[in-house]
Formats: sequence, C-alpha cells, structure tokens
Amino acid sequence: MRVKLLPVLLLLAIAPLSGHAEDLMEAYQQAIANDPVLSTADATRLVVAEGVPQARSALLPQLSASLGLEQIHGSDGSTVDANGNSVTTSSIGHTRERDISTQLSQPIINFASIATLRAAHATSDSQEQTYRAALQNLYVRVASAYFNVLVAEDSLDINKAYEDAYKQEYEQSSERFKDGLATAADMTQSQAYYQYIKTQRISSQDNLKDALRGLEQITGKPTGTLKKLRDDLPMQPPVPNDAKAWVDAAMETNPTILAGHYAVTADERKITAARAGHLPTISATLNYGKFGSWSSAVPGSSANGPGITTVGLVLNVPIFSGGLTQSQVRQAIYQRDEDEGNLETLRRQAARDANNYFNLVTDGIEQVSSARTSQEAATKYVASMRAGYAIGTQTLTNVVFAIQTLAEVQSQYTVVRHQFILNKLLLKQAAGTVDMHDLEDINRLLQ
Repeated sequence: MRVKLLPVLLLLAIAPLSGHAEDLMEAYQQAIANDPVLSTADATRLVVAEGVPQARSALLPQLSASLGLEQIHGSDGSTVDANGNSVTTSSIGHTRERDISTQLSQPIINFASIATLRAAHATSDSQEQTYRAALQNLYVRVASAYFNVLVAEDSLDINKAYEDAYKQEYEQSSERFKDGLATAADMTQSQAYYQYIKTQRISSQDNLKDALRGLEQITGKPTGTLKKLRDDLPMQPPVPNDAKAWVDAAMETNPTILAGHYAVTADERKITAARAGHLPTISATLNYGKFGSWSSAVPGSSANGPGITTVGLVLNVPIFSGGLTQSQVRQAIYQRDEDEGNLETLRRQAARDANNYFNLVTDGIEQVSSARTSQEAATKYVASMRAGYAIGTQTLTNVVFAIQTLAEVQSQYTVVRHQFILNKLLLKQAAGTVDMHDLEDINRLLQ
C-alpha cells in the first residue's frame, strides 16, 4: 500500500493552532512600552528640546547677588626708637569688612543670541521629525518581526510534514526491499532524502527560534502563539495608483526628509549667529551695592556706607578675538554644506524607496496569484507522481523531485503573501504616511 497521507499532513501542519493567540496590535503595544530604540529616540528628542529654553535664557533678564565678608587680622610688631633700640608694639586687633551687591542686566541688542534661539527651535523641530521617523519605523519593525515568525513557523510546518512523508517513504521502501519488491538503490535513495529533509527541518527550527528572539528584542516580552495571516487577502493596488504621486508625497511628508530640512535651517541660523560675533551688543544694567566695616582695635568705629544704585547701558564692541569669530563662521558654513548634502541623499533615497515599493506592491498582486496557482499545480503534480510510482510508471526520484518542488513552491507562496502586506506598509513609510491605523488594518487580516 502506497502513502496517501501527504495532503492531510500538509493541511494539519499549516492549520492555525487552537486557543488564544497574540495578534499584531498586542505586539505593537508591548513594543511601545519596551522597545529601547524608540525610548532612546524619545530621550534624544527631550534632550534636544531643552536647547530652546537654554538659548532663550540669554535674551532674558539676568539677576545676581553677592555677599563678601573679610576679616583682616593685626599682629605684634617692632619698631626702632630714637636711640636705635628695638621696641615691641602691641597687637592692633582685627578689622572686618562687608560688601553686599546685586546686579540686574537685560540684553537689549544681541543679534547672536537671537539667531542662536532660532537655531535651537529649528534643531528641536528636526529632532521631533527624527522621533516621528523612529515611531514610523517601529510600525514596520514590529510587522516585519511578526511576519518573520509566521513565515518561519510555516517553513517549519512544511518541513515537518515532508519529513514525515519521507520517513514513510523510507520505511515502505525498506519493507518492499525485504519483500523483494524494491531495489537496494530505492531504499538507500529514500533514506538519503529522509536524512536530508531532516536536516532542513532542524535548520527551520533554528530559524524560528531566531525569529522569535527578533520579535522579543522589540517587544521585551516572550512571544506566545501568534495569529496567522488568513489566506483570502485583499489584493488591491496602491491608492493612488501612480508612482510619481507617492514620490511627491515622500518629498512633502517623509519625516526623515523634514528632519533634514530643519537641520539645514538650523545651520543657516548658526551661520547668522556666528557672523553676529562681529556686531556690538547693548545691555541695560542696574547695580546696587553697600559697604560696611568695623575694627576691634577702635571701639565704636563701625561704619556702614550708604547704598549705591547705578543704572546704565553697556555697549560692547568686539574688535579682535584672535580669529575665533571668522573660524566659527567658516565652521558653520561647512556644517550647512554637509547637512545639505545629507538632505539630498535622503531625498534621493526616499524617491527610490517610494518607486521601489510601489512597483513591488503592484507586481506583488500578480506574484501572489502566480504563487498560489503554482502551489495548486505542484500539489496535483505530487499526487500524479505518487500514483505513477504506485503502478510502476514513475521512479522514486521523480516522486521525491515532485515533493521537493511542492515544498519550495509552498515556501515561496508563504513568503510572497507576507511580503506583499509588508511592502504596502513600507510604501507608506517611504511616503511618511504610515501610522497605527495601518497596523490595525493588517491586524484585521489575521485569524
């Protein structure tokens, strides 16, 4: 009796497991709370944002106060009288002095500080967009890691099913050889194929373990049983169905490009601030001081001077700083040129990504359909070869080749259907429009 269990084994292997299963949104919620990449981006955003109040402080009033206390100690000394003899004098005690002062200053004209504040705002805006890009990248990383697990599970299930089938082929070939109905070559050949697929199954197990660790690296939690992608996927083309529209959207809304724009703007402000180092500054000042002193050598000699208030304007005109200002201007210009180059690189990369993922999505519709048809044909081919082998019209080699072909086709099918969904997400990321609602749409495709 020949083996007829292969289709049943495959269906059992790829069928979703019963019971509660985690879905994509649960993985995303865990990632939001535990992903170190996103938390680092958030911390960096907050660090950079503090540059704004720090830069603003240079334009706000500055108030300081000081209190100085000094004690001057006298000592025994000697002098010479009229006859040239040394005469010892007594201690003169000590004197104490106290100095109280306060100062209030308000910058009136300081172009460098104004430009520095504007640069800080632009830098903060750039980092906000960088954080937004990190958040969008988290959507893609979670979905990609989740799908990697699903693909690895499907691959392992397929290899397990074929390992069982090859094992039965080997066992039946051994029995037929004992009964004189098969050659030794058939038996050893079936044994070789069985051992080969066994190594493939072990490799698939390792791939699944690594895929699970990849998802756990993002979520920070152990991964349970995951919901799987249903078979009847919606195969709509991108909306709008125009590559140029997606490229234009990327130029307008891609957060990485926007971060680059703000970085160049900040550099322009820094150039202005550096050049303002040549310009004079004006500040208004208000000073109050009070001095007092007393001596232990002269009782009743304490004296407190009147409080003195001074109001004025301070004009500071930079004349020469050893070439520092000129060097800072050149450095700021070079930094601007560097960031402009980086921005152009980002623009070209975003345009390439938008075009590439648009093509992958549109071509993926046909690719998934072809892979599904190929899987159906390969399944029929295996059944035909096995039937032929049962009546002696096909060799074991042809049967094994058909089984291998079906395994490859099924593996390809599970890859392309998951990649199609992921490519739609990557297309929106390239355009800078991906958000949590896209994950929710994908989550509705799971079962």
